Amino acid sequence: MSELFPVSVSVNGVAHGASVPARRLLSDFLRHDLRLTGTHVGCEHGVCGACTVLLDGAPVRSCLMFAVQAAGHEITTVEGCGTIEAMGPVQQALTESHGLQCGFCTTGFITTITAYLRENPEPTAVEAREAISGNLCRCTGYQNIVKSVLRAAELIRGTDAEAGDRQEAPA
Repeated sequence: MSELFPVSVSVNGVAHGASVPARRLLSDFLRHDLRLTGTHVGCEHGVCGACTVLLDGAPVRSCLMFAVQAAGHEITTVEGCGTIEAMGPVQQALTESHGLQCGFCTTGFITTITAYLRENPEPTAVEAREAISGNLCRCTGYQNIVKSVLRAAELIRGTDAEAGDRQEAPA
């Protein structure tokens, strides 16, 4: 039997503690030990981005990090970015802009975009495309995901360019 190590983390604002083997991946710890299954595991090599979570606000690939490395840190998973009943701005934008298809990669996009928009609240389309370039989606051509990034930025800023486009010009 392998030695177990204590891990105490805050996940989505809730303190959690567990004893895990030294080689338990953060993705497995979140999914299996904490039952937070929103974090998806795709390639298991850090390439696809489906497993992206926020560690102290910065995006990390949870399939490349051990749970013991996360001890003492704040982790935000997709579950911490909003719910079906109360979607966060990135989730709302992906829904409005048809930025998702099968949904497998979506959780990684949500966390990646959330972190990105904190750093760059007014991205251009080129900047948005660059921001999501580390996340792979097999279903889309990324156009609507880029639109979703721009729409989420509007929602976060409290502006609504679409509503502005529908306003009548002054007489």
